[in-house]
Amino acid sequence: MTDSTEASTVKAAAVQLTPVLEDRQATTEKVCDKIREAGTEGAEIAVFPETFIPNYPYFAFVKPPAATGSAHLTLYEQAVEVPGPVTEQVGTAAREWGMVVVLGVNERAHGTIYNTQVIFDATGEILMTRRKITPTFHERMIWGQGDGSGLRAVDTEVGRVGALACWEHYNPLARYALMADHEAIHCSQFPGSMVGSTFTDQMEVTIRHHALESGCFVINSTGWLREEQIEEIAPNNLQKALTEGCMTAIISPEGKHLAEPITEGEGILYADLDLQLIEKRKRMMDSVGHYARPELLSLRIDNTDHKPAVYKHADRDDDLVADAPSGPDGESNGVSSPSRVRDSGNIRDGDDGNSPAGAPDGGRDALL
Repeated sequence: MTDSTEASTVKAAAVQLTPVLEDRQATTEKVCDKIREAGTEGAEIAVFPETFIPNYPYFAFVKPPAATGSAHLTLYEQAVEVPGPVTEQVGTAAREWGMVVVLGVNERAHGTIYNTQVIFDATGEILMTRRKITPTFHERMIWGQGDGSGLRAVDTEVGRVGALACWEHYNPLARYALMADHEAIHCSQFPGSMVGSTFTDQMEVTIRHHALESGCFVINSTGWLREEQIEEIAPNNLQKALTEGCMTAIISPEGKHLAEPITEGEGILYADLDLQLIEKRKRMMDSVGHYARPELLSLRIDNTDHKPAVYKHADRDDDLVADAPSGPDGESNGVSSPSRVRDSGNIRDGDDGNSPAGAPDGGRDALL
């Protein structure tokens, strides 16, 4: 579906869930179980918490770097390859239930872990993987930085979907990039079980404001830690830092809750998204249309899928961008650019798979 007005309503599910700490497979099975549960309720799109597989690195928030080596190495071992067995399993569940799924994972790419959001279409196909552009505070010891190739929306069976993780929502230019690409449904993810009620309150303000400013629906998902998990992760004097901080919610383009949010425990929140509300909101305030002033204010976005090396081959006229020059046998290692994996079957005419249609390669202008 490419036009948000083609269907009158979409049933959405926001999932608040507890991970199985340091167990990629068990946590993946929980995700698939919840896809099935939401599917039996008729959900057409489901959003899961930030880096839910295998789990958010809470340890980095409550322990000094010198004490996190073992937990960090375990996260490397349990991190997710994209594409790989985990995405195949989740994609199969999405296809079985005809559901768009937005999943947060710790993605391992060679020697680096990334905070990655994977968007599956209802066919089970991966439409996009995007990496958090700037890890926050303690997260910078854990994850690498993403690039601008994921600062865009993608067409799905339920409409045009965009996604950001956690405090990326405090970067107004990142949010505006998705507004300029006309997201209809924004999928946000936070870790949950952190910082207490202050985090809950801040999160609610953030997602409601984005819904109003973008004129879109917001589906927000947070994780939840049980008391025994908090005791396992945090020293006694810091266990309070891993409490509360949850706000699993679904927000309308008018900034209203469409169902009572989940702030503790596990659960699935459902709501029907009346897509006509997008036009109702944008008729009054379209921040990238009639309410914009591009001759005064504009945004330049570099959405290049950056690589650490560009290899020049003598028998080619163009440059070959790759993760590594060759495999052990000297042949091409066959690793596609991640954007090609993300955009397989979704590359539009006139671009390289990274830029919106009609935009020059390597960047685009968004009008304010």
